[in-house]
Amino acid sequence: MKEQRPAVEGWFTMDRERPQLLGTRCQACRTFFFPKEEQFCRNPECDGREFEEVPLSNKGRVWSYTEHHYQPPEPYISPDPFVPYTVAAVELAEEKMVILGQLATGVQAKEIEVGTEVQLVLETLYEDDSNDYLVWKWKPTTH
Repeated sequence: MKEQRPAVEGWFTMDRERPQLLGTRCQACRTFFFPKEEQFCRNPECDGREFEEVPLSNKGRVWSYTEHHYQPPEPYISPDPFVPYTVAAVELAEEKMVILGQLATGVQAKEIEVGTEVQLVLETLYEDDSNDYLVWKWKPTTH
């Protein structure tokens, strides 16, 4: 049996039942960041340099989306032959920040619209002989 590994280490939990993205929050201004920030606060009104790792909301609403019909360049690993896919910009429920991610397998752009509620799921991005490499994707909550 293949081992499941994150495609990007430290960006999300591997809990298939309730996956969550992992971000940081500035301890001075309480601003959330994803991916994690460790050097300085990106909020231009803050000089904070201390951060705590926090799990982010696993639900949000589609803020925008687009369908990709061209194969991205490496290091992206796509199926052969290439299959178009949809990327959604999702505003997280609590943090009010926008996170990009693909729509889950089987979900098409025509099934969503701006404002559609989605939840985080884990799916295989690519595999090799011994591992499945997982990534987060967005799936409508009514799907």
